[in-house]
Amino acid sequence: MTKNTPAPALLKDPNSGKEWELPIRSGSVGPQAVDVSKLYGQSGLFTYDPGFTSTAACDSGITYIDGEEGILLHRGYRIEDLAQNCSFLEVCHLLLHGALPNAQEKSAFEDSIRYHTMLHEQMLMFYRGFRRDSHPMAIMVGVVGALSAFYHDSTDINDPEQRLLAQYRLIAKMPTIAAMAYKYSVGQPFMYPQNSRSFTENFLYMTFGVPAEEYAPPPAFVSAMERILILHADHEQNASTSTVRTAGSSGANPFACISSGIASLWGPAHGGANEAVLSMLREIGHPDRIPEFITRAKDKNDPFRLMGFGHRVYKNYDPRAKVLQSHAHEVLESVGRKDEPLMALALQLEQIALQDEYFIERKLFPNVDFYSGIILEAMGFPTSMFTVLFAVARTVGWVAHWNEMISAEGALRITRPRQLYTGEPERPFVPLDER
Repeated sequence: MTKNTPAPALLKDPNSGKEWELPIRSGSVGPQAVDVSKLYGQSGLFTYDPGFTSTAACDSGITYIDGEEGILLHRGYRIEDLAQNCSFLEVCHLLLHGALPNAQEKSAFEDSIRYHTMLHEQMLMFYRGFRRDSHPMAIMVGVVGALSAFYHDSTDINDPEQRLLAQYRLIAKMPTIAAMAYKYSVGQPFMYPQNSRSFTENFLYMTFGVPAEEYAPPPAFVSAMERILILHADHEQNASTSTVRTAGSSGANPFACISSGIASLWGPAHGGANEAVLSMLREIGHPDRIPEFITRAKDKNDPFRLMGFGHRVYKNYDPRAKVLQSHAHEVLESVGRKDEPLMALALQLEQIALQDEYFIERKLFPNVDFYSGIILEAMGFPTSMFTVLFAVARTVGWVAHWNEMISAEGALRITRPRQLYTGEPERPFVPLDER
């Protein structure tokens, strides 16, 4: 054992007295991990960890979260610094390639993404096969999965060039797919991308523009959307990213893998929290009623929950929420809603909750969803589109993790969790006439 190698952990079977040494692995930062990958072969024992809350399923060099301190790093850079100083595509380059681009690399990367913003024209017929009232996430799952039927030249996962092409195509086409899902739901014609616009401005143009007149999104909208995309670009091994990795571990093509991530994100426990925040604020209705709802939130027998507070990982103020608070004010002012009642209510609710010992002791701080819904609604997005926007942003994180897993030397193994079986033990078969 070298000086820098942690001493192994010991596991002892109290029945037989047998002991097994389990190696301890260290990352560059963060907690150490007990390596149980060979435990079953050595001992016949499994580990039991519902929800995998204490299990590291992979090595990754993309994103690090320190939930206790409220720190989120992408490739070592604080999310606050990236949100303040970078464009979304610069953050995409960082997540995909491991470094922020210089001016020449930035221009080349932006050109590569712009080149792939169009959809195959036949794919537009897919939309017409859906009902007009279809949820946009249902459309996203289907259309993204169907990309594999149109782009055969980027489905060979063993070819690094095809993998890179698939990543660029997914990042570039996701805003187009999302905007078309919205247009279809409101009965407006699809707007083709205009590649003279920036990535974010182009998305807003395709979403809210119409052929009959010129459209330029307000600068406050572009700035806020840029921040929202950056803040949602990646978040380590969350449910949808883990889903993408699980699908990818079987060797599935990248489009199918990302479609599976969208399906996972669709779950209200993952991607629907900002919509729930808006519903909660409307239910509270007036600042005078905040104490009543604070009391209800503390009552474990009351179904009411204070949405937008607390996080599975963060036990401190979510750094992403701090960034969005200032942009909420800018967007509301740009649409003439400077004195927006919901925003005033949210600010007062936050202030009261952060001074309450109940929430302080439980480390229930505002998360990224607390302000994002207010911003998106003010920009004109219906709540059904909130999770779609999440998917547009998170696509880069999904493909970065997928590629990291596929390209790691000797690391690709099909995911196969174990279980603690609690069903019937083996029993004799009873013929039909004897049952």
